[in-house]
Amino acid sequence: MNINPEYLVDKKGKKKSVVFSLRDYERLMEYLENMEDSMDLKRAKRSAKSFKSLSEIASHFKRAGRLR
Repeated sequence: MNINPEYLVDKKGKKKSVVFSLRDYERLMEYLENMEDSMDLKRAKRSAKSFKSLSEIASHFKRAGRLR
């Protein structure tokens, strides 16, 4: 990911704020959301006691009338 920030500086030249283009901001937010999803998945795998196959889940929803 290539982001080109601009910095706002104080009178002494010390960086105080960062400005991104809207496109860069949206790309950064999408990246962070993907990272958060990845961390959630890893956490779920570590804490899971058992897993169900996709066909078992589909059968469950079909019986409940929530899937065709």
